[in-house]
Amino acid sequence: MKKLLVDLWNRLFDVKRKAEEKLRSAYDYFYSRSKPAPCVMTIEDTVETIIKNGCSVSRFGDGEAKLAAGTDISFQRADPFAVNKLREVLSSDEPFHLVCLPDVFESLSYMDNDSAAHWKKHLAKYRRIWYSYIKTEKQYGNAFMSRCYMLFNDKSKSRGRFDLLRKIWDGRDILIVEGEKSRLGVGNDLFDNAASVKRILGPVSDAFSKYGELLRETVAHAEGRLILLALGPAATGLAFDLYRDGFQAIDIGHVDIEYEWFLSGVKYKTPVKNKYVNEAGAGKGVGGCDDEKYLSEIILRITD
Repeated sequence: MKKLLVDLWNRLFDVKRKAEEKLRSAYDYFYSRSKPAPCVMTIEDTVETIIKNGCSVSRFGDGEAKLAAGTDISFQRADPFAVNKLREVLSSDEPFHLVCLPDVFESLSYMDNDSAAHWKKHLAKYRRIWYSYIKTEKQYGNAFMSRCYMLFNDKSKSRGRFDLLRKIWDGRDILIVEGEKSRLGVGNDLFDNAASVKRILGPVSDAFSKYGELLRETVAHAEGRLILLALGPAATGLAFDLYRDGFQAIDIGHVDIEYEWFLSGVKYKTPVKNKYVNEAGAGKGVGGCDDEKYLSEIILRITD
């Protein structure tokens, strides 16, 4: 009897959830047609703008939008500081700081079915949050600049896009500020064209909890270096604050994982050996790293 009641409750809950999703989707259909969509550059134009103007970059994805709405995500709590910082950056308008949005507000036809379904569902719930802070007269960069492989139906442009991205740090001294198990560029040639690499390791998750220390130590070690950030939503805020402190800082996000997927030719999000992939197993089974070059590049750890 108890099992029967539990099954009935679960079915009712599922019916209720699906009904709510359909109502949200219907509302979003009309809402999206009553408001102008933001102007988002192509990936190529975004990267060319960064190279030409030396821009700093803050990228927004679905996780950042949820946090701005006050909703926790799996690897970051929506504490008041995080919420307010993301709202500040999303509504900012600085001459050499590029706010990047996902190119999802109009057609999703260029995406694979799973990605399109994900973004359609996300927008039905959060489009109003996006539109509360963005400016219709502003031109935004493309947040998929560092996610230029997996979600695309046409993957033939991926090699050219990665090659273009690598021009950002070509011949430059770089400081990578990343999660402790992210290990950007380890085991591949993504940063082989940089003049030198130094690393600060931050927390695997909830990096906003160490935000002040991360900002302070990055400033202390970044003189003469391009800063590349891969710390989840905290990177979005840090790139903006580092820009205001006079540095070029780019929230580069999942670029290394996308590059690994591209190199291996996989068609689905899969774990990458000894790297943290929050969308495929997260930190499960991620071991240590004994790569001597990587270890020699680490200058500081600010972890949990």
